[in-house]
Amino acid sequence: MMTSRRVFVQGLRIEAAIGIYDHEHGRTQPLIIDTVIDLGLHEITGLKDTLNYELVGKIARDIVAKGHIRLVETLAEDMASELLTLPHVQKVELSITKPEALSDADRAGVTVVYAH
Repeated sequence: MMTSRRVFVQGLRIEAAIGIYDHEHGRTQPLIIDTVIDLGLHEITGLKDTLNYELVGKIARDIVAKGHIRLVETLAEDMASELLTLPHVQKVELSITKPEALSDADRAGVTVVYAH
């Protein structure tokens, strides 16, 4: 018996104008987005019954296109909130990392979890 259904996107790379420091303004930085999205347990007979992976990238690019974002937390929360409004989505766990945030670390970032 199936108890959960998850769609995921890992390693989505986008460039964003993001950050609070002066050296982060006027340029873009790479971000890496990972998300796991829980869907309902309804029958899936076609794409309309599930989540199109491409929507994750589209949502990220649409938010980034609006202009400079001060905090990675804001981007993560905005993305997760929008994903949660899509049909069949029950829960969203979304992580965004900034590979260039710390010179002595591989990545730093945030994870948010939203659910109905």
